[in-house]
Amino acid sequence: MLFKLSMSGLKSKQKDYIVLLVGLVMSISIFYMFQTLALNKAFLEANSMIDSIEFVFQTGSVLLAILTFFYILYANSFLLSLRQKEFGMYMMLGAKKYKVALFMFMETIAIGTASLVIGTIAGVGLAQGIGQLLMKQLDFSGEGYIGFYVPSLVMTCIFFFSIFVLSALINSVKLSRISVLQLVHADAHVKGAVMKGKVNVAVACFSIILLGIGYASMMTLDKLKESGIMIAMLCTTGGTYMLFASVLPLLIKKLQGNKKYREKGINAFTLAQLNFRINQLAKVLATVAMLVALGAGAISGGMAFKNNVIKSTERFEIYDTVIYSPTAEEMNILNSIPFNEKNEYRYKVDNQFIYYVKEDLEKNRPLIHDEQDIGKVKRVSENLPAGAVSNDHQENNVNNKKIIPDEWDTALRSLQPAYLNYLDKQIKIVDLHMYPHIKGKKGIVFFGKTDDFAAHIREWKKLDQLQLDKYEHIKAEDILSKYKIYDEFSAVASGTVFMGFFLGIAFLAMLASCLMFKILSGATTDIKRYEMLRKMGVCSKLLTKSIYKELFLVFLIPAIVGIAHVLFGIKIFGFIVIDPYFRIWTPIVIFLIIYSAYYFLTVQLYKGIVLPKEG
Repeated sequence: MLFKLSMSGLKSKQKDYIVLLVGLVMSISIFYMFQTLALNKAFLEANSMIDSIEFVFQTGSVLLAILTFFYILYANSFLLSLRQKEFGMYMMLGAKKYKVALFMFMETIAIGTASLVIGTIAGVGLAQGIGQLLMKQLDFSGEGYIGFYVPSLVMTCIFFFSIFVLSALINSVKLSRISVLQLVHADAHVKGAVMKGKVNVAVACFSIILLGIGYASMMTLDKLKESGIMIAMLCTTGGTYMLFASVLPLLIKKLQGNKKYREKGINAFTLAQLNFRINQLAKVLATVAMLVALGAGAISGGMAFKNNVIKSTERFEIYDTVIYSPTAEEMNILNSIPFNEKNEYRYKVDNQFIYYVKEDLEKNRPLIHDEQDIGKVKRVSENLPAGAVSNDHQENNVNNKKIIPDEWDTALRSLQPAYLNYLDKQIKIVDLHMYPHIKGKKGIVFFGKTDDFAAHIREWKKLDQLQLDKYEHIKAEDILSKYKIYDEFSAVASGTVFMGFFLGIAFLAMLASCLMFKILSGATTDIKRYEMLRKMGVCSKLLTKSIYKELFLVFLIPAIVGIAHVLFGIKIFGFIVIDPYFRIWTPIVIFLIIYSAYYFLTVQLYKGIVLPKEG
């Protein structure tokens, strides 16, 4: 009998359980994907670049695990609160409390198991598709890689099943400690302390001050460094929770005080509804605002990393390629590339020096990084005296009066590949009269720069391979070319993009679910108020409009605060990326789409609870 009653109650709340199931399936599938990409040997061993992004997916797994842990606890707690009155009625009809608690436990495990099965199946497909997409983007084929990976499956099942068991135990313990009377009248309790008068105004002012300090810290991180991140985190978090606890009630009271707005339609009822529920929602709305910042920020950060690959690479290397004594095959490749700047310097090498011709260097002065602004480059402007040598050893200051100026020394060092062992030799500048009389191996060094490095990736890769063929004593890891630096940055950036995107999607979906759960958990207490308005003659159309308006305001305010957090908080990535605001509109649009979908779903579910079906 108890089983039939519970199944009937479960069926009546099937929409709520479907929403929970969708959120769980999403988090499980993404978690499995991260684990597969971080642990799958066929994927990790397919390319050396993958080693550098393994930690990215491990980090994503940890962050997702933490969020999912609290999401599942909250969601199951919501479902318990939604059915408290129902369970109380079962006990009044004679059901033992331990049996109801046991059934609640089994019900939670059943939902968890179903979501785990569906989530892992979806995760296998996701891991297969994303793995192949990532390998294609990194230009390698991982033979033997498949999305189904047993260690990832085991880890995913153990982690999530443990959470479901823990959540079921917590709900069962909660249920066993609540009296039958409390269960039956669970929807009669109003939670949330109300701040009044001057205290509310003072807290509101203080919250704005805290947010101002937090935002200012984010915008001046170049000066505050690590302390700025800590200040921003503490002030923004504290300010956000105080803001929703104080400013939101003041805003609603301000609207209630506007006679023209209050008396339009049933706005007085809508505002009264908001005022009634706002203290219960304050903490949830603040949490949603913070999660909006984390979710959209994760997507923004990932995109910024990818966009800044070229810019980050050029912080290390200005010229796209530097080739010493290019072969005919190398020259064919170089001639096929549309350089906007290319030059050749003559040189000779003996046992002590590598000699460069003064006239060649001064005719085509190379580019170097501007020490005043690392993101910019400039031409070497210093004079270059003939006979000058590099300041490698202390004795140069005594035996030689002519030292190569610092700017020239920096430029020449950047043109010398380490794998040729020329860095062990001193540089000496000679003029055209001295050059023919120097004995040593001669050659030319070719360097060039294009307008679009990424457009010629295959050519740069081929040139690196030809260097390996030309110099048999070197290994691939010895070549520190611009392409090699770009390839490493690109691998990390690609992993970060995928991690940020999927982590952000999971964050945004879960936060919207939490807000929806909180609103729906209080819907049963609103039924009588809507019934009263119906008896007073208010048409269904006006009541529906009131619901849309009320819930729109509930969803809107945390969205505005969360987006503000994103716009200021993305500045934190300025430590590691050059342009953190790259396509910032993309994550905001993604957030708005997901958030809007949950808003309309919440409205429909809420209407189904508080308004009678017409028929």
